[in-house]
Amino acid sequence: MVGFSRVSLTALAWNVSSLIFFLFCVGVSLGADYPTSHIIISEAIPSSFRGRMVLAAFSFQAVGSIGGVLVGILMLKIYPEMAAWHLMYAVLFIPGIIVTVMRSNLPESPHWLQARNNLEEASRSASQLLCRPIKLLHQTLEERLQEPRLKFKDLFSRRYIRVTILASVPWFLQDLSTYGIGIFTPSILGTLFTKGQPDFILRDLTAAEGSGMIDLLLIVGFLASIPLVDRIGRIPLQIVGFIGCAIGLAIASLSSVIPDGHELRVPLIFAGFMLFNFMTNLGPNAMTYVLAGEVFPTQIRGAGAGFAASFAKIGAVSSAFFFPILRKEIGTEALLQCLVLTALLGALITYVFRVEPKGKSLEQMGYGQPTFNPR
Repeated sequence: MVGFSRVSLTALAWNVSSLIFFLFCVGVSLGADYPTSHIIISEAIPSSFRGRMVLAAFSFQAVGSIGGVLVGILMLKIYPEMAAWHLMYAVLFIPGIIVTVMRSNLPESPHWLQARNNLEEASRSASQLLCRPIKLLHQTLEERLQEPRLKFKDLFSRRYIRVTILASVPWFLQDLSTYGIGIFTPSILGTLFTKGQPDFILRDLTAAEGSGMIDLLLIVGFLASIPLVDRIGRIPLQIVGFIGCAIGLAIASLSSVIPDGHELRVPLIFAGFMLFNFMTNLGPNAMTYVLAGEVFPTQIRGAGAGFAASFAKIGAVSSAFFFPILRKEIGTEALLQCLVLTALLGALITYVFRVEPKGKSLEQMGYGQPTFNPR
């Protein structure tokens, strides 16, 4: 909630230092919100359709991506100047207020409250959530003794290291390519279609319009994954999605060996990026988000999901920082081929460390984890 207000403050940035400061504050705020949002949904939804509901909510990320492109295009058409970015940030003030009001009415997680033996508050929260009276009973002494007391360090214990790796490493590998491609698709398209064009605003508009068309496949990918996640399962979709991402990136990389001006070059780039966007939201971009909120026990679910998201964002930051450097040093073709390998590695790690939450309650997932025995 605070993140949206700080996005709006970013519109008032008066120099580079203030802009960096406000964006840093936005990152901290949204970084705290990002891993908890899906946990709130996961802990409030029956296991039979938990995956669909989490993905339905997460799909608005793709809607937001398209919305951001449309806002950028609209602002550049209304105010075709370099300072148009101030307006792009300012328009987020209204959705920020709406989200703040809606979030303030959410009840606290009954699972979280119960794990801390606050049964009275947990009962009130469950009653508010289910719109009927709920009375949670105290655990017996035997049940309390059997339930382990867990801390952050237990994420790396022999019992939970398997799900920690499953939740974090594929997400890291997925973010390497998703953020790299997502951030630099406009610049790649701008280079292709407006090479030699001196008008900066025209180059930006062309790149934004092309990027928006490619980003439509993000929504299509989500629409495909929502009905499948509780039927097929998270793990098969993640594996297939990673392999599909690798194929899309491989197709895009072929465009670099085709001479400038050849009629196949642009279709290959569009086909590769569109297939990548579809497969990432059918698989790893969607499934890593769902899995991180399901595979940990309640006591460390927030810590586990937070660690997974933080570890993943190391990949996102790395791609944002190193992508342009590597693209200049080794070329677009070689860079895309490296991302093909990271996608295939994501599929392999998902398979090796697989734990399928489909149809299981969070309690079953939390304390019934198989001990990892690497043999």
